[in-house]
Amino acid sequence: MGSIAGQAKGAQISYKVTFPEAQAHYADIEMKISGLNQKATNLKMPVWTPGSYLIREFAKSIEGFSASYKGDALSAVKINKNTWHIGTAGVSELTVKYRVYAFEISVRTSVIDASHGFLSTSGIFLYPEGMLNQPSTINIVPYKNWDKVSTSLEQVGNDQFTVKAPNYDILFDSPIEVGNQDVFGFDVAGVKYEVCMYGGGNYDKERLKTDLTKIIEQQTAVFGENPNKRYVFIVHNYQRGGGGLEHLSSTVLGASRDAYGTERGYEGFLGLASHEHFHLWNVKRLRPIALGPFDYETENYTTNLWIAEGFTAYYQDNIVRRTNLYSVDNYLDDVVGNFNMLDNQPGAKIQSASESSFDAWIKFYRPNENSANTTISYYNKGAVIGTLLDLEIINDSDGKYSLDDVMKYMYTEYYKNRKRGYTDAEFKLGLEKFAGKKLDDFYKKYINDVDQVDYDKFLGYAGYKLNNELANSNTPSLGISSSNISGKIIVSAVARNSAAWVDGINVNDEIAAIDGTPVTDPTAILNGKNVGDKINVTVNRDGKQLVLPVTLLKSTRVKYKIEAIADANAKQLEVRKRWLRQ
Repeated sequence: MGSIAGQAKGAQISYKVTFPEAQAHYADIEMKISGLNQKATNLKMPVWTPGSYLIREFAKSIEGFSASYKGDALSAVKINKNTWHIGTAGVSELTVKYRVYAFEISVRTSVIDASHGFLSTSGIFLYPEGMLNQPSTINIVPYKNWDKVSTSLEQVGNDQFTVKAPNYDILFDSPIEVGNQDVFGFDVAGVKYEVCMYGGGNYDKERLKTDLTKIIEQQTAVFGENPNKRYVFIVHNYQRGGGGLEHLSSTVLGASRDAYGTERGYEGFLGLASHEHFHLWNVKRLRPIALGPFDYETENYTTNLWIAEGFTAYYQDNIVRRTNLYSVDNYLDDVVGNFNMLDNQPGAKIQSASESSFDAWIKFYRPNENSANTTISYYNKGAVIGTLLDLEIINDSDGKYSLDDVMKYMYTEYYKNRKRGYTDAEFKLGLEKFAGKKLDDFYKKYINDVDQVDYDKFLGYAGYKLNNELANSNTPSLGISSSNISGKIIVSAVARNSAAWVDGINVNDEIAAIDGTPVTDPTAILNGKNVGDKINVTVNRDGKQLVLPVTLLKSTRVKYKIEAIADANAKQLEVRKRWLRQ
């Protein structure tokens, strides 16, 4: 007999998924493995899903685990949080049954109810240790009147409810939507696209086909090819929805079902679709070296999420601008929105882009009341960095190159030629190749440190400047965020170095009165007050009333606007034209 993975190459693996209690949010899984020749088989559940950098412990949703051989029970012991150890000495095949509870509505977790089943596969399917490269077949038995399956997995024969995966990396990167979703499609340069709409909505199919086609064509032009034969947009439309998660040949989008009818709502959806589709190159194929092949049992650390996610966040709007679906003004509003978000986050002076990337596992997806003071978003800072570098490269090359050339070069060199991910140093060399100079100073200031961004330098390349509309204001601020809970004004956050921070107002304090006057409207509590005024803030804290003397400080918020320089020269106008694709 061999070891646990002794006969991995000969094993055949299949799954049957049923929904006998879909209304109670359950999927029942029957897993069969044949061709075994080993004393024991370990079955494991991933602890995270690629693209969402948080240990989610999917095994917590498993119940009713059993293992058998031809109807006879086998020894099955759970030996750690996500591993079941099954004695398989003398048996050539194995049947495992278990149930998964699925009722967490997001793009990265499974959700099942009577209306549909969304299977985020990394949280549904156990895999045999040592057999990640093995193919598998999945047969889905739909609940009641469900009549469609939407997934990028290849169909087996003419049965849409039976699909196959060549290995577990692809299975775990291919979500499955089952139900009565609205499905429509279109072709772009030989690639078949399918859009699967769950939850209804006021979307216009023909308009979406036309506009998504434009976005896909522009993105394909950046990299020179579309590596897919087929791609699926799975869209979950809720009363209020958002977010997205990229996959190798598909994506899952969260949307608001009635937002397609407004200009900004529709543009927001296009930006989200653009973001997640751009990932099919940037991160799913052109990727940091740590992100594949994946270790599904622990954190996969990289300092480069500011590239993987941040550059994608930059391109999501830049690409839509190229289609003319965004006006120049709307696009510049999106660009300056990233600047505002970064500079209004106190954590921008604490956490660098590379640190934010590395610590995503413990910080980004686990925010608390102090997170704004200590962290930034690698999406946001990365989008800012993408803006700066695009302008820098266009300017320094006299319009010959742009960030596009870096992305295409890195995709070709590392994904296609070297067939591996890139290191931090290798991506830096790629940027320098097209910038025509060393970027040590840029990396030190804006990627590995927390220097204030010199926006005017980079915008100036394109004949723009930044105007802070609040620069001359002298507005007093407590520096708190609050919530109205049952008529009480409860502090939810305190900004670093603000008046509240300095003078001891705490999160969870109830702001009861200012200078003895009861507080009823949090937006009006400083009416008539000035910077430097000393006020008495009455708070209720843990059942006790305290009066805290507070000295009001000036608000440090910025509100930037990008403005054209009146006397921009010919080179600046050329850089602007190249950047905005005018």
